[in-house]
This record gives sequence, structure tokens and C-alpha cells, in this order.
Amino acid sequence: MPNSVTQQTAIVIEDDPAVRELLLEVFEAAGFDATGTDNGVDGVALVEKHRPHITTVDVSMPGIDGFETVRRVRALSDTFIVLVTARTDESDVVLGLSIGADDYITKPFRPREFRARVEAMLRRPRLVEPSDSVAPTSAAGLREHMLNHRDLSLDTSTRVVYLGDEEVSLTRTEFDLLQTLLESERRPRSKEDLALVARGDQVGAAYVSDLDKRAIEVHVTNLRRKIGDSVTQPKYIETVRGIGYRLTVADAR
Repeated sequence: MPNSVTQQTAIVIEDDPAVRELLLEVFEAAGFDATGTDNGVDGVALVEKHRPHITTVDVSMPGIDGFETVRRVRALSDTFIVLVTARTDESDVVLGLSIGADDYITKPFRPREFRARVEAMLRRPRLVEPSDSVAPTSAAGLREHMLNHRDLSLDTSTRVVYLGDEEVSLTRTEFDLLQTLLESERRPRSKEDLALVARGDQVGAAYVSDLDKRAIEVHVTNLRRKIGDSVTQPKYIETVRGIGYRLTVADAR
């Protein structure tokens, strides 16, 4: 029987037995119900069964590799996905993020650092599951939970985004970045700020690498694609050269 969405559950998809056991130990020490497997096919099945809060995926695996595993996991679950990779090429990290991963960590990693990043990530709220009961909300309450920019609407209570009347499917990271930009309105947000938002850290509380900033560029590119935005003629999100991103002028055409 699948676990309740309120339980802290983790799935580790890793073909190296030593790394897999280390990750399981880290999760269990943090209070998770953790399960591991050595291949992507079984990993996808575990995600479907357990509905985990977080899933780690090794990039280099026999059979279906980590990238294909991420695609399959993302197609059926909103679990946080963390790539665990020995590859240091930016292109590999960018590919993983572009197909739905939320974060990455390179091997070898420090268990305390990994646990800190996971705990920061899990401070971000989960999306509301369709089966969850939602109490009736007054008109004033609806206004309180809605963030709007032109025909784009974001509901902070249900974590649902609409473009006009159409619901837009975003990953948790994409949603959090969009919420941050909507709340900031015309105030530019740096890539460093947004990288910490993506992790769940407080601004200024952690080191942000060049690759972290590149990851934000990928997430924003994915976000723009999903809301039908343009880099050259932005309707919703504009690039602030040398800094980061902000909303466009509300009445721009």
C-alpha cells in the first residue's frame, strides 16, 4: 500500500552499492523511510508505489540511464529529484535539470552537506495532491492566496498556476521561482538569490557556484517555455543583464 503523502519517504536509485548504502543511511538518520534499488526500471516502479518526497537518481547506470529515469519519474510524480553524479560536465547537469531534476550533487559528496541540502529542499511546501481535501475559501481568502501578472495567475495555497483559463504544469522548482518573481514584482532577483530559493535556503545563507547559477538559467528557460514566454520579446519574465530576472511591466504589450 502506498505511503501517506505526509510521511517522509525517500527512494535511492543508485547502482553503486557503497553509495546506495551511504545515501540510505543519510536518509534514515534524518528520519526518512528510505528504499533503494540499483536500476532505473525498478526505481520508477518504487516511485510509483511509494509516492516519495524525494528521489535520488544516479546518472550512470546500466539499462536505462539516469536521464531516462528522470524523464519517467517526472512523468508520474512531483517528487523532488536530485541527480547524484560523478560527471562534472556542465552539459550533463544542464540536461538533467532541463528534463525535470530539481537539484544535483557531485560524487564524492560529504554526507552532512547532502543532508543539509535535502533538509533545505524539504522546507519547501509540497504540491496539494488531487485527493487532498481543501477547505472552502472566501473571496477575500482567494485574493490573499493569488498572485497575478497579466493573464498569469499563481495560487499559493493550492500551488497551481493558470495561464488564462488553462492550468500550467510546473515542477516544484519552477513554481517556487515563479512565485518568488511574482512576489518581487519589478524588483530584480539575482541568480544567486534564486539558486537559494531553489534549494530552500535563506538568501545569503549558503555558497552559490557558477554551476548553481547556470542551473537557474535552465529552470527559467523551462519555465518560460511552459508559460509561452519569449526571451527577445518577454511578456512575463525579463532578463536583467548582469543580475538576473524580474517581471515585465504589467501593462506592456
